[in-house]
Amino acid sequence: MNTEFTQIFELTLSEKLQLVEDLWDSIAQVPEQLPVLDWQKEELAKRKAAYLQNPDLGSSWEAAKERIRSSQHGA
Repeated sequence: MNTEFTQIFELTLSEKLQLVEDLWDSIAQVPEQLPVLDWQKEELAKRKAAYLQNPDLGSSWEAAKERIRSSQHGA
């Protein structure tokens, strides 16, 4: 373990969560630096092609969220 970061493990849970949030926010500020792997590009291309062939098979983001929320309450 890197001794420079051992103090991180001494933080409270809420401090750790805040640290993770802050780190993620700093990453999100430079999305162009995030690598997109070849398999991810292929999957995106496949999904886009499927959507373009039949756009009616897809769901809106709102409908998808509602479906997810409903399945979580029934579990």
